[in-house]
Amino acid sequence: MIEAAKLSIVVALLGAAVVYGTDVFCALVQRPAVAAVDDRALVAVMGNVHRYGDRRLPIPGVVGIVAALLGAVLAACAGRWPIAMAAATAVLLLLIWLVLYVRISAPINRQLSAAATAGETPENARALQQNWDRIINARAGIQGAAVAALCAALLM
Repeated sequence: MIEAAKLSIVVALLGAAVVYGTDVFCALVQRPAVAAVDDRALVAVMGNVHRYGDRRLPIPGVVGIVAALLGAVLAACAGRWPIAMAAATAVLLLLIWLVLYVRISAPINRQLSAAATAGETPENARALQQNWDRIINARAGIQGAAVAALCAALLM
């Protein structure tokens, strides 16, 4: 059973790593790059980035959460409590990340995507992006901590 738990944790790590890498890229590269363009370009680029990201990134995100939860349960059933606790910590962190995404990032993503689709530049485009940017470091940090917890679970 512990082999199944660790396999599940590997799958969770791969799913979480996709989202972690995306958030780190956004924090380190996308944020300063977008700050250097005009509002029209910001809406066109970020609206389309969010359109594709919001369609495609839920898959590795959900895989990461579900697989981490399964790994935690399987490790607990095998009596491997340190592994179970590390995986459960990752699940908690991933759920916290999800709350931030759903409450703050996703509504902004929808507004920028709708504006890009309509070919419009809202007057508050820069403010929308700044609100999105203000939590990207936190999102990246939370994902990084989840990835670290999953790595720790594999090392136990």
